[in-house]
Amino acid sequence: MQKILVSLPDDLAVKMKRMIPPKQRSKIIAGMLAAEINRREDALYQCACEIEEDNALNSEMSDWEATVGDGIEPESW
Repeated sequence: MQKILVSLPDDLAVKMKRMIPPKQRSKIIAGMLAAEINRREDALYQCACEIEEDNALNSEMSDWEATVGDGIEPESW
């Protein structure tokens, strides 16, 4: 478990302290963050799926394979 520092607008912090008991705040915030992260991951996954199904893009990318194995090695430092 990690503790992090988060800044909130004053009015939101006051409302949170008024409406949410102290021992429930972390759980509620963690749940909201998890939901937002899942939403963003799902959107990214859907975007990747759409790209994979894009025939024009896949055709163009097949031309890129000529640059794979071009002898340029990544820096090893």
